[in-house]
Amino acid sequence: MSPRKAAALRDGDGGQSLREHLIAAAERLISRRGTAGLTVRDIAREAQVADGVLYNHFAGKEELLALALHAHVENVERELGELPSRAGAGTVEDNLRAYIAHGVALHAAIMPAFAGLIARPEVLSLFAGLPNPVGTGLGLRVALAGYLRAEQDLGRLRREVNVEAAATMIVGACHELVLPGLLFHGSAAPPVQVPPGFVDDLVTTVLNGIGPARTR
Repeated sequence: MSPRKAAALRDGDGGQSLREHLIAAAERLISRRGTAGLTVRDIAREAQVADGVLYNHFAGKEELLALALHAHVENVERELGELPSRAGAGTVEDNLRAYIAHGVALHAAIMPAFAGLIARPEVLSLFAGLPNPVGTGLGLRVALAGYLRAEQDLGRLRREVNVEAAATMIVGACHELVLPGLLFHGSAAPPVQVPPGFVDDLVTTVLNGIGPARTR
């Protein structure tokens, strides 16, 4: 082990390799300050290694950023807790509220990091080639659609309902609360404010629709 590697890992990182140590260091920086303007020197200083060490373990800065961004999304979702996944448990209304609250919190936490990479499409392309870090590898929309489909099978949702469309509506609403601020303010966007009644109104609209009242 080289002296610089020993120094970087001497405090005990649970058996991390130097590659894992570098990803973790980059992830910490992304968590604290986002990705905009993040340099190799910043990451090396955080990891307590020489700048050139990074190039011994990654094809380039882009690969390291993509892997660190992936780790950041995984860590954020892990901290948010598990999503409702077992159909028939609780009520559909409460489970949808949990999905919406999870989706808003997730997007508010991770989207600023993506906004800082708009001018770095190669990083975003590498990230897209990694396993989906959300919804146990499925992504939030697909995981939600799967849950709704299972509720259909139990008879707790109407058979004719298009659950993919419902899941897209819900995830799109979560995006809508976060993306406009990023478009106008970038990573310095103010904290997301959830309008009063937003969650309940969205759940009601998804479950009841917007068509005319049914007549008996």
